[in-house]
Amino acid sequence: MTDKHLSDTRFSELDIHPKVQEGIDDIGFEFCTPIQAISLPIALQGKDVSGQAQTGTGKTAAFLIACFHKLLNDEPRESKKKNPIRALVVAPTRELAIQIHEDGKKLVAHTGLKMALAYGGTDYEKQRKHIESGVDVLIGTPGRIIDYFKQGVFALDALEVIILDEADRMFDLGFIADIRYLFRAMPEPSERLNLLFSATLSARVGELAYEHMSEPEVVKIEAEITGDRITEIAYMPSNEEKIPLLMGLLRQANSERCVVFINTKHMAEKIDAWLTANDFKCAMLSGDVPQKKRETLLQRFKDGDVNVLIATDVAARGLHIPDVHFVVNFDLPSDAEDYVHRIGRTARAGASGTAMSLICETYAMNIMDIEQFIGHAIPVERDIAELMFKDAVKPDLSKLKSNRKKEVRGKSGPKRDGKRDGKPSGGRGAKPTRNSTSGRDAASARNAIPEGEESRGDRERREKGNPNRMPKKQRESVEEPVQSPEEREAAKVAALEKRISEPKKAPRIPLRGRRANEVPAIG
Repeated sequence: MTDKHLSDTRFSELDIHPKVQEGIDDIGFEFCTPIQAISLPIALQGKDVSGQAQTGTGKTAAFLIACFHKLLNDEPRESKKKNPIRALVVAPTRELAIQIHEDGKKLVAHTGLKMALAYGGTDYEKQRKHIESGVDVLIGTPGRIIDYFKQGVFALDALEVIILDEADRMFDLGFIADIRYLFRAMPEPSERLNLLFSATLSARVGELAYEHMSEPEVVKIEAEITGDRITEIAYMPSNEEKIPLLMGLLRQANSERCVVFINTKHMAEKIDAWLTANDFKCAMLSGDVPQKKRETLLQRFKDGDVNVLIATDVAARGLHIPDVHFVVNFDLPSDAEDYVHRIGRTARAGASGTAMSLICETYAMNIMDIEQFIGHAIPVERDIAELMFKDAVKPDLSKLKSNRKKEVRGKSGPKRDGKRDGKPSGGRGAKPTRNSTSGRDAASARNAIPEGEESRGDRERREKGNPNRMPKKQRESVEEPVQSPEEREAAKVAALEKRISEPKKAPRIPLRGRRANEVPAIG
C-alpha cells in the first residue's frame, strides 16, 4: 500500500461540518484523493458537480461528505406530503447500493441523520417499514425506489440533494427512463444539490447532466486507463486448456484473494464445479443468485473464508473488496470498458495487483478492441505447459443447473407406471397428464366416448375441414411403420429419381407477355 494515490490536501483544511469531520477522523482519513480534493471544495459551496475518476479513487466518500455537510448546515424544507426525504442516492446495482450504505454509516455516526436502503430481491416489508419510520437519506436502486415512491412510502417534493453514482452504468442497464421519472418528481435543479459521479463521462451522461443539473462543474481526473499499479499479462490457451490453466494460475497465487470473471452463467457453474472438486475454496456470484445468498457470498469473500470469487460482470462495477491481489479474465469481455472495470477490482486505494487474461479461441477477437481502448498492448506469455494443473479431478457436470433439461409436457421421457422421468405425474401442484384420472380428468373418464365412435366436436371439426380426414383419436391410434436407415435412404433416392424423371413444367408467362412480344397493360 502506498500514498501515491493521495493528494496534498487534508480534510481538516476544508470547510466541512464538524460532525462530519468527526466521522472522517474515526475512519482515519487524513489526506484527500485527487477527485475528493477537487470536487469537495466545489460541492461544499452548494454547487453541482459532474465528476469522472477511475474506480477505487474515493468518489463515494466525496459525494457522501458533501451530502451530509449540506443537510447539517440547512434546515429541512417544509412539505405538504407524507414522509419527505432530504437526500436520495441512486446506484445501478444492489451491491453498490449496499456498499454506499456501509461507507455512509461511519461518516454519519455523529450527525444524527438517518439513512435507509431500498433495493430489490429481499426484505421488502422490512425496508418499507424502515423508510416509513422517517429517514433523511435514502440509498437504493431505481426499481425499488420507484416502487415505494408510487405507493407513497416517501415523498420527493422537499428533496435537497440528489446523487447519481455510476451514471454511465445506468444507461447500460436501461435505467435512464426511471431516473428521468424521479427527476420530474423533484424540485427544480436550481433548488437542490446535484452530484453525478462516474468512471466515464460519455456524451449521453453529459446530456443527462445538462438537462437535470444546474450549471455543473465538470471535474475529470485524467489517469492511465488501466493504472500503473496493475501488472497485466495474457495467455493463449485453447478452449480445452482454459480450466487447467486457470487452476494452475490459482495454485500459484498461494491462496491470495482472486476474482475470476466470466461471460456466462453456465461457464460460472462449470468453473465452480471444477474448482470445488479440486479443493479450491471458491464462491460463485451471478445475476440469478438470490440476494441474501449474494450478500453472504461477498461477506465470506471479504472475510477470507473463500479466496476465489467467480463472477459475471454483476461484480465488476462499484464494489470495494479490499486486498484483491489477482483478477483473471477467464473470458475476455465483449465491451472494452468492462475490461477496465474488471481489472479495477484489484490495485484499489494505492495497492498493487495483477490482471491475467485468457485469450481463447472463442473470445480472441475481443483483444483488439481492448488494446485499442486502453492504448497499449498486453504482454502475452505463450509457454503455458508448466502452468497447467496436472491430474485434475473431473466433476460430475450433469448436475449443473444449466445442464438440466426443462420438463416439457409430453416430451420429458417415457412413462413408467403413471410416472415420468421417475417422478409421479400426479400429486399436489403437478399438472394433470393425459392418462391422469384425478379430479377433473376422472369426470372426463366417466363420460368418455366408447372406442370407435366419434364425438360431436371431432365430427364438427372434421366437417369444417377435409371431409375425408380421419378423426383425431383414430389418427393417434394408427402406428407409423418403423423404417430402417437403409429403407429411409432408399426412399430418398426413389423420390429424387421420380422428381428428375417428371417432365418440366412450362415457364409461367408474365403479365406483360414474353420477351420481345409486349402486351399492353390493362387500364
